[in-house]
Amino acid sequence: MGHDLSVSAGTTGFAVHVVTPLNDKLSLRVGASLLEHDQSERTRSVDYDFQLRLRTIDMLLDYYPVDQGFRLTGGLMFNGNRIDAAGRPNASGGYVINNRRYSALEAGRLDGRIDFRNLAPYLGLGWGKAPRAEKGWGVALDVGAMLQGRPRVALATSGCGLPEPMCAQLAEDVSVERASLSDKVDNFRVYPVIRAGVTYRF
Repeated sequence: MGHDLSVSAGTTGFAVHVVTPLNDKLSLRVGASLLEHDQSERTRSVDYDFQLRLRTIDMLLDYYPVDQGFRLTGGLMFNGNRIDAAGRPNASGGYVINNRRYSALEAGRLDGRIDFRNLAPYLGLGWGKAPRAEKGWGVALDVGAMLQGRPRVALATSGCGLPEPMCAQLAEDVSVERASLSDKVDNFRVYPVIRAGVTYRF
């Protein structure tokens, strides 16, 4: 039983793994994934530019119930995923935060950060080279879920040029908006993992 080198791409980005067969049924898979992606999102009243920075290090056990390539996978992902969120002023050059209107020039920047727990369990299934397979090329496929937990959301303004009482009111309104942003990203607590690639056994 030799070692495998696996290269794949998917929802966690570009990934490289080294696979070590442990016995006739089990393999240990260790590797890393990387992806950066921009997208736009909206809460009830604020538009955001999201920059997703996905970083994971995987420690996975693959179980092959039959001698073919079908596998069941479980393990942990060391989770460095985060989302940087930048509030985007509306067509009038301002924000509507907690039903109050603010000029972006006076309110300043609206920036947030969303991150997750450092260790995320992973469960999935897929296809790969079974521990007793011969040397050479093969295909790799994973479909599963990374359980990141509830996102941690921080949101604040910077550079408020309003009178102090209005800046204090803005901070209170941003706290309400943070709850709306938390609701928006709540679906990230379970992150779908779909990866396809190739392997080579030495």
